[in-house]
Amino acid sequence: MSDKIRILVADDHPIVVSGLVMNIQRDEAFLVVAQAHDGAQALAMIEQLRPDVAIIDVEMPRKDGLTIARTVKQNNWETRIIFLTLHKERDLFHAAMEAGGGAFLVKDSALAEIAVAIKTVMAGRRYVSSGIVDQFMLPQEPVPSDAGLLRDLTPAERRILKLIAEGKSSKEIGADLSIHYRTVENHRTNISRKLGIMGSNALPRFALQYKDKLTT
Repeated sequence: MSDKIRILVADDHPIVVSGLVMNIQRDEAFLVVAQAHDGAQALAMIEQLRPDVAIIDVEMPRKDGLTIARTVKQNNWETRIIFLTLHKERDLFHAAMEAGGGAFLVKDSALAEIAVAIKTVMAGRRYVSSGIVDQFMLPQEPVPSDAGLLRDLTPAERRILKLIAEGKSSKEIGADLSIHYRTVENHRTNISRKLGIMGSNALPRFALQYKDKLTT
């Protein structure tokens, strides 16, 4: 139990919270420790429970998500922030990152990407929804648009890419496949080279984009 990633989910729409919680709890690595429906409640729970990750809506009554993130940052609490939003404006994205956000998820893709986002921020990297990443990220992190590149991958590489799409870490993939996690890391490097992609987020985003084609 203590090894699980402890998560708080906050949104003023109960149906959003319910959907996220249900999706998150499918992964045995995660534990939802609290749910909140306004910003003040969310901040109080973060202060009290110090979850590993807080998934918070940018726009909430009583305190907005940016205010919550700034407070967490100012107090040096170790909770990582994943922002949820309906909006795709560049200014909002930059404000969220400056406030201390670790991930920026558009709600229409949040259910599909939340597991990868959580594990990415827990690894100390940033995550941006696949549908908007090209607008916001630096050009050295492209995601190829040609799924035909998958033909260049070996069956083992395709299997590993499928597990990456499921949000699994190298250690988890290694355990699933009974290989050392460093072997998985070597496979990830080779896959990225074959696909011609760079950047810490690019491979998980590619895997998510084409996971339906990753049959093994």
